[in-house]
Amino acid sequence: MQRHGHKHYAFYSIVIADSRAPRDGRFIEKIGTYNPNTAPSAVDLKFDRALDWLMKGAQPTETVRNILSREGVYLKKHLMGGVAKGAFGEAEAEAKFEAWKKDKQKSLEAKKAKRDEAKKAIAKTRLEAEKQVNEARAKVLAEKKAAIEAEKAKALAEAAAAAAAEVAAATEGTAEAPAAEAAAEAPASEAAAQ
Repeated sequence: MQRHGHKHYAFYSIVIADSRAPRDGRFIEKIGTYNPNTAPSAVDLKFDRALDWLMKGAQPTETVRNILSREGVYLKKHLMGGVAKGAFGEAEAEAKFEAWKKDKQKSLEAKKAKRDEAKKAIAKTRLEAEKQVNEARAKVLAEKKAAIEAEKAKALAEAAAAAAAEVAAATEGTAEAPAAEAAAEAPASEAAAQ
C-alpha cells in the first residue's frame, strides 16, 4: 500500500511492489485504492489483476490481505484451487462465488439500513429533547412576560389612582372656592333683601 493524502486524511493505493522497495517507492502495478476516511471504507479494486497476482504467489501485507478477503479475492482463489484439483467444476465454483456475492450484498444492505435507522432514532431523540427545551424556554418566557404585564398593569393602576387623587384634590379645591363664593354672595343677597 502506498500512502497518499494529507495529515489526518490519508488514503492508499494498493500496489504490486518488490518486497525490498520502500512503502511509497517504486512499484510494478497499481491494482486499486483504499480510502478509510469514509463509512464504510471505500475500496476500488481491479479484481482480476489482484486474483492474477495472488495466483502467481504475491504476498500481501496484513491490511491488504484483509481488504482482498473482504472483496472476495481470496474466496475466488480458493475456489480456483478446488477447480484445479478437480474437486468441482468451474461453473459450480462460479455459482458458489455469485451466491457469496449476493449474501455479502444483502448483509451490507442490512448494515446500511440498520445504520440509517440508528441515525433516524438519534435524530428523533434529539428533536424531542430540543422540543422539551424549547417548551421549557417558552414557559419561562411566558412567565416573565406575565410578570412584566402584571408590573405594567400595577404601575398603570397606581398612576391612575394618583391621577384620580390629584383630580379629586383639584376638584375639591375648586369646589370649595365656588362654595365660599356662594356663601359670600348669600349673606350679601340676604342683606339686600332686608
